[in-house]
Amino acid sequence: MGVQVRGVIAARGTAVRSLGQVIAPKRLSRRMREEGRPFEPALLIPLLVIVLASVAAFFTPHLQFYRLLGAAPALAAAMFSVAGTLGIGLLTLIAGFAISAADHTLDRTPGIFTLIAIVAVTLAAAYASRVRQNRERTLAQVRAVAETAQHVLMRPVPHHLGHIDVEVLYQAAAAQARIGGDFYEAMQTPYGVRLIIGDVRGKGLPAVEVASVILSTFRVLRMSAPDLPSLAGHMETVMSHYSRNLPGDALERFATIVLVEIPAGEPIARVLNCGHPPPLLLHGGEVREVEPSAPSPPINMAALLGDHYQVDTIPFGTGDRLLLYTDGVSETRDGTGTFYPLAQRVRRWVLAPPRQLLDHLRQDLRAYVHGT
Repeated sequence: MGVQVRGVIAARGTAVRSLGQVIAPKRLSRRMREEGRPFEPALLIPLLVIVLASVAAFFTPHLQFYRLLGAAPALAAAMFSVAGTLGIGLLTLIAGFAISAADHTLDRTPGIFTLIAIVAVTLAAAYASRVRQNRERTLAQVRAVAETAQHVLMRPVPHHLGHIDVEVLYQAAAAQARIGGDFYEAMQTPYGVRLIIGDVRGKGLPAVEVASVILSTFRVLRMSAPDLPSLAGHMETVMSHYSRNLPGDALERFATIVLVEIPAGEPIARVLNCGHPPPLLLHGGEVREVEPSAPSPPINMAALLGDHYQVDTIPFGTGDRLLLYTDGVSETRDGTGTFYPLAQRVRRWVLAPPRQLLDHLRQDLRAYVHGT
């Protein structure tokens, strides 16, 4: 999440799931819209099999290429509907009849057996196609539910919060993923704009549950907590009570977070880092990591590490930006296993507007891992 000051203070940022988060003057997250599917050349493969096998069978009857016709409906099951698969099977059967008639094998065992095999394969392929379609519908429903849960958990952040502009980028490492344990929020309070970004240990629904508990606590108490240590302390208490009611080791359910408070009348930002990767401050054309002056425990780890929360005050004036991110960015590795040098790469875009900065970051990360 990145923040930039506008006027007295403006924040620009972006949040990236498995990429990071930056606060900037544009919207936090954008919902991807699925467009109509373009024509897929792979759909022609079953027809191509029929044509090639038929041509080869006519010109080289002694090689019995007609036995390959059964592959056409089998391939169709992976990409066509039941009706489409049956249609491909019918075309295959017609081709088989034509070849057998030309070879005068309709009354012979090999020709009859081939036609029976085509019918059997077509019926099996139609059933397989139906099973595939049912699974695809189930998967689509699950993805829709996950996407809804994602938007409930992490609601869109406004473009402007008082004197702060916010930009967010959230992208899962897996192309089809819709939900995970990274989370963020930015809200206006009597104490200024308050922001949070965090990463839950673990994956899947258990991580989502922990993220929802922490985010709910932030949203409820961000107005009443007088300072960031109090807010973090409340999160610790709520998370501790929540973990006790769940099976397993309570200490295994923890989250690293960064809390940021940007008061309206001062060119500063207050940062509380609970074991999270340090934000990057883009100030005066330079980039520096905002390392905590003293460690603060991750949420739900105070019982083990103590409940001291250290707040650091940093300069944050007009034109400055604060980039918040998760370890999905800093721990991205190339083919040799080398971690992505975030601070070094960001220096190339230190003067770029927040939205462009996030776009450059996303493109550079993809290039760093060769699109994986």
